[in-house]
Amino acid sequence: MKKQNGSVENKSSFITGAAVLAVSVIIVKIIGMIYKIVLANFLGGVGNGLFTAAYELYIPLYTLATAGFPIAMSRMISESMALERYRDVKKIYKIALPFFLLAGIVCFLLMVGASAFYVKWIDCEDALPAIICLAPTIFFGCLVSVYRGYFEGQRNMLPTAVSEVIEALSKLVFGLSLAYYVQVKLNEEFTLFGTVIGKSLNSDSAQEVIISYTVAAAILGITVGSFLSFMYVYIMYRRRGRVRKSLLSDSPEPRRGKEILRTLVKIAIPVGLGAIIMSIAGSIDSSLILIRVNDISKDPDSLNCLLKMYDGLIYENVIENGNIHKYLSGCYSYSLTIMMLVTAITQVFGTSALPNVTAAFVKGSRSLLKQEIETVLRVTTMVTIPCGLGMTVLSRPILSLLYSSPNVECEVVIAAKALQVLGITVIFVATSTPICSMLQAVNRADVPLKLFIGATVINITMNYTLIIIPQLNIIGAAIGTLVAYIFVCFAAMYVLCRETNIMPDFNMILVKPVICASVCVTAAFFAQKGLGALISDKVATVISIIIAAIIYIIFMLIVKGITKNDILLLPKGNKIAKTLEKYRLIG
Repeated sequence: MKKQNGSVENKSSFITGAAVLAVSVIIVKIIGMIYKIVLANFLGGVGNGLFTAAYELYIPLYTLATAGFPIAMSRMISESMALERYRDVKKIYKIALPFFLLAGIVCFLLMVGASAFYVKWIDCEDALPAIICLAPTIFFGCLVSVYRGYFEGQRNMLPTAVSEVIEALSKLVFGLSLAYYVQVKLNEEFTLFGTVIGKSLNSDSAQEVIISYTVAAAILGITVGSFLSFMYVYIMYRRRGRVRKSLLSDSPEPRRGKEILRTLVKIAIPVGLGAIIMSIAGSIDSSLILIRVNDISKDPDSLNCLLKMYDGLIYENVIENGNIHKYLSGCYSYSLTIMMLVTAITQVFGTSALPNVTAAFVKGSRSLLKQEIETVLRVTTMVTIPCGLGMTVLSRPILSLLYSSPNVECEVVIAAKALQVLGITVIFVATSTPICSMLQAVNRADVPLKLFIGATVINITMNYTLIIIPQLNIIGAAIGTLVAYIFVCFAAMYVLCRETNIMPDFNMILVKPVICASVCVTAAFFAQKGLGALISDKVATVISIIIAAIIYIIFMLIVKGITKNDILLLPKGNKIAKTLEKYRLIG
């Protein structure tokens, strides 16, 4: 009985931590989508392309500064807590903090220094102001990461959740306010004096400069958010984050600093390198879209083929100003915004799973380890499969629902073509993240690194080859990402099963969610088409998504894809479980 209670308690810990982070991620992503949608609706494809270009330099440098060490901290602290070595927890924090400070300063300087070369390389010099405004976020982000890793190792996901919401709200409030203010003031200046920032410009050039500075102002809100987020987690640490003295007094002497540092680095390096490689691959991916679409634009036959494919969807001024590559890159980013919502949620599962799987692995309990692994995989696929198939089937209605401004109708049509492929892609991308987190938890942090290297080679090779084909263009980037993550997902799952000698129940994890998801997205498709003939498309899309979700839950209950333990972990779980048992929907 004690063992069973421990299993339930650990499972509850995972579900609780995942729920806290999932709620924050949903809030953050909703805020983020509002931010990007509002911004995109008055900036258009070119402005969105500049925003994306700035982020693609930031992401690999931010990853370089933060990847590895927060996860290593979380794993080491989780292990120390499981073994009741509380003095180690305190020492791990003291040793890790200077690394984050140094990494933040170095990568901030690298971003500022590399910005001029980067914008010339991608032929997007208008992105320079945005990059400069975004650079300080790296430094504050490093400081936030050390405290998030510290709290997550103790299975306290609340500081991470709240700090993420603070970042998102600040981005929304400060970013949009600054963007609106700058755009209005610069437009007023041009209308009155024919100048922008004191320079005389023609109408087209003025709009390009105004968009450039508007994007920079919007991004400045992100920097403000990262600073406020750091202040929150630091205050939380000072007030209630430090290990209690009563625990320290009963704890054994801490390990030597060199030993802790060596272990920290040993875990952090492969994890960090893997994350860095994937971030660099993502930046190369976006850069390849800009570069290879620009190559299409330089060949008259290829350009005619591209324009024929998007007949009337690419504006004349975009073509005349040579901005097709920026425009299509911006369209692609609309699809990525939707896709990243699902991947962010499953990243939460990986973050929450790491300390739980680590504790089960350290204690040597095979039954508990199997339960933890199956819980993570089942919860993950229950989310990824219906969401991914839904994006593919309802790609255009979903994008039209979110990007509702008449200014971006053409961008939405183009983005929907990419989202049809990215919907399938998100299933593998989002599922691979928790699997790789569990590999890190069982001392195989080297495996994700090796897999990400292979995936990067696949992705870059396919993107370079496919994007240049006019009939594919940005869709080629989605196909390359799909193939790369199919490789990562299956290979990582194979290694996890081999290393733990555990074979999860794939009937529960995969077969049942696929069957139920196929039914629900089919219903969503016909509901959207049928209702769209009677009411507005946007209302029809919302209703069809709700119908699909209800059908999915009903069918998962019918095929016993949801267990009694899952229900018991919900609020009022006992009452819900008794009702479902009455109708024999759960065992």
